[in-house]
Amino acid sequence: QVQLVESGGRLVQAGDSLTLSCTASGRPFSTIAMGWFRQAPGKEREFVAAISWTGASIHYADSVQGRFTISRDNDANTVYLQMNSLKAEDTAVYTCAADTSGWGPTVGYEYDYWGKGTQVTVSS
Repeated sequence: QVQLVESGGRLVQAGDSLTLSCTASGRPFSTIAMGWFRQAPGKEREFVAAISWTGASIHYADSVQGRFTISRDNDANTVYLQMNSLKAEDTAVYTCAADTSGWGPTVGYEYDYWGKGTQVTVSS
């Protein structure tokens, strides 16, 4: 069982940078692949980024490629999402998820546990 808690979401201006954090508990973090998803009002949840349990495999959605960076600190049981050059269309509730297979899939149904999310609002 895994519990996930996100933090760091806030109101920012277009072009700003922001880092989100997600801390996990319940099982050894180094064995869990982690992903970030987001859901904007009136839209379906979409994949943002994922990182395998080893950190060797990283994937990004095309919409954030080159702007967002996912990383993890296994000693701190934490995954991060560094967001640069934020756009208004990045506004969403950002949620982290854990995949106990450890490989870091890019689709939501592959994940086993989900956090409650943190709101990111980008003002244009």
